[in-house]
Amino acid sequence: MYLNSIQIIGFIGKDPERRQARSNGAAFTVLSVATQRSWKNADDEWASKTEWHRVVAWNSLGERVAASLHQGDHILVEGTLVSSSYEREYGKGKKATTVKHTVWQIRADSTRKLNRGEKEPEALASGSSQGGKPSNDCASDAPF
Repeated sequence: MYLNSIQIIGFIGKDPERRQARSNGAAFTVLSVATQRSWKNADDEWASKTEWHRVVAWNSLGERVAASLHQGDHILVEGTLVSSSYEREYGKGKKATTVKHTVWQIRADSTRKLNRGEKEPEALASGSSQGGKPSNDCASDAPF
């Protein structure tokens, strides 16, 4: 059995950007999402580190992401982790070195905007039957 699933919650670093694949012209949207982790260091002081994640949304999900999400939005991204590799030559002549680079990105299956003022966050899912919006079926049953 195998599992390739990732969820991140973070903030969008800049407005999502629509692009087209060189190979087949398919449209997709790229966004950068920052996450942060915190821990206590050896001196018992809090330290933190920000990680930037490249997220790619294809097809109709990409269209909805580009239209509705913006820099600074707090979002949940669910998807799969994918890698691509390429080689690059550094230097010239006999001292040239070829280095293989691996780039990791998240292929988004769904995104959800997490504005704290909303009762139900807006979901953008690629396979949703309700246009990407979560069901409110149990909203009236909530005890609060």
